[in-house]
Amino acid sequence: MPEFKVEMEVNNRKVVRETEPHKRLLDFLREDLNLTGAKEGCGAGECGTCSVFVDGKLVKSCLMPVGKAIGTRVETVEGLAIPGELTELQRAFHKTGASQCGFCIPGMVMAATSALRANPDASMEEIKERLGGNICRCTGYTKIFEAVEIARDVLAGRLPDSALEADPVEESFIGSNVRRIDAPSKVSGRLKYAADMKLHDMLQLQVLRSPHAHAKILSIDTGEAEAMEGVACVITAADVPGKDGFGVFVHDQPVMARGKVRHVGEAVAAVAAEDVFIARRALAKIRVEYEELPGLFDIADAVKPGAPVIHDYAPDNIVKHIPVRKGDTAAGFAEAELILEDDFSTQQVEHAYLEPEAGIAYVDADDTVVVISPSQNITHHRHMLSDIIARPINKVRFIMSPVGGGFGGKEDMIYQGMLALTAMKTHRPVQLTFTREESLIASAKRHPSRVHYKMGLKRDGRITAVEFSMLSDGGAYGMSSEGVMRKAAILSCGPYEIHNLSVDTTAIYTNNTPSGAFRTFGGMQAQFATESMMDMAAEALGMDPFEIRRVNMYRAGSLTHTQHRLEKTSIDQVLTAAESASRWEAGAPNVRGPHRKDMGGPDTRAPCTLGARIGKDGKETGNRDRVA
Repeated sequence: MPEFKVEMEVNNRKVVRETEPHKRLLDFLREDLNLTGAKEGCGAGECGTCSVFVDGKLVKSCLMPVGKAIGTRVETVEGLAIPGELTELQRAFHKTGASQCGFCIPGMVMAATSALRANPDASMEEIKERLGGNICRCTGYTKIFEAVEIARDVLAGRLPDSALEADPVEESFIGSNVRRIDAPSKVSGRLKYAADMKLHDMLQLQVLRSPHAHAKILSIDTGEAEAMEGVACVITAADVPGKDGFGVFVHDQPVMARGKVRHVGEAVAAVAAEDVFIARRALAKIRVEYEELPGLFDIADAVKPGAPVIHDYAPDNIVKHIPVRKGDTAAGFAEAELILEDDFSTQQVEHAYLEPEAGIAYVDADDTVVVISPSQNITHHRHMLSDIIARPINKVRFIMSPVGGGFGGKEDMIYQGMLALTAMKTHRPVQLTFTREESLIASAKRHPSRVHYKMGLKRDGRITAVEFSMLSDGGAYGMSSEGVMRKAAILSCGPYEIHNLSVDTTAIYTNNTPSGAFRTFGGMQAQFATESMMDMAAEALGMDPFEIRRVNMYRAGSLTHTQHRLEKTSIDQVLTAAESASRWEAGAPNVRGPHRKDMGGPDTRAPCTLGARIGKDGKETGNRDRVA
């Protein structure tokens, strides 16, 4: 592809380069200038991780062709401060703990800088408005907004510079506000995530994925792709030298589809080439012949007699069933004065961590296979990869790169095996970076669930018996399903002492995207059902929702449904704190009428139209709420 000349000013230095005309400004900054503080989180201008200044205006560099930036003045996060130093805003981010995974933070710092440049006296509401184009999946934003407020007041002289320093630690670090030691590298954009790393002579890997949810693979022809100029190798399941299977609990997932595909987006083959574009063109040359099979997309269909079998080892399509029994449920329901029964369902949820999956693999001088990736479970991955590539454990090394958000979604080894195989086959470093679309289609999700709930109660609100049955969609592979079912069973009935219960949690194979670990690890689905039942019971009995929870809550000496005797509990303190903080209006759920007295308080943010807090001149409308 012919190159063209690019001239611009970047971070106060003139830059002249020959580059490819298809590149975006983001590509040029990251690949040609190695300014990797700007990240690619979405590629669609939605997340803000790629934010830079162009002629003083904040722009999403993933949307700007590099040709459009010729002759402009570009400023990136690396240029905000003298190397080795931090701006007041970056120091404030460090002070408040505004950076967690840190992947969004360079873009967030740029957006916050833009906000204070546009209006040095911006209120909290305007700060929120101006940062609205940047997404953070870790922090909840509170510490970010707090950091911008502190920086604003330091710059205006309302707070001393010492307000940006670390708080003193008295007797213990526990309970003290301690700054994160990795924050400076994150707020300055210096920290290198897996997609930011570059090694000499490195290849780029791209993956061919299945268009079918369930199909036999009759043949794979890679000859034309392998013959292409610039292609270093093509790999399929046939290239796996050892035991081809991985998973957190059951090793049912091959590195690439072996014999058949089980979900749309499953890896079938991969190409390592001199650049991404050659690799993508080579993928189009691979010929795969499929024979489609009946698909299972609903857990109710998957457990019917005669349903298609997804894994031969599980003819009933059950990944894992966890039963828990305590007391006598028949007697408990016979004792009840009120019996409620209902069904609850939750949907599949994407983790949406801002860092798409990425990694590098190479074979070092001692023939050790090295994999660098944001794996949340590197010890387990190392042992699994040792079996897959048939090398002793001392010849397999995993390095955990900074994790740009995980939430459980990077516990599964869905691409590291492909990286290792191509590195072994080429003896060159290989890098793979998912697009956002690939991350959505190939990574594990929160388990969708269906819960059938039966609860018996006395008129005073005491629960006499519970039957809890959860079916969860495990998707095409086991991944973390067994652990999620165990945790769902353990947490199924909440922090309530129930003497008679029957709990069943079951994960089912389907041809949907695999389900895996996600924050709460099964607890959220279970608690949604349990707490909904508690509210329904409160309404049916005419009780305050807090009251019915206090009647049934664990106390010191309580026996959990997994037979654990509790020495102390804190649920009473939690309920009291929640009741006070929410300004709770006491009473049964159906006694308040159309207007509640506990809504619309000073801490409730009023709704508004996008941009309404910023005037036509770019300044904030209304009064500024100053931080003391």
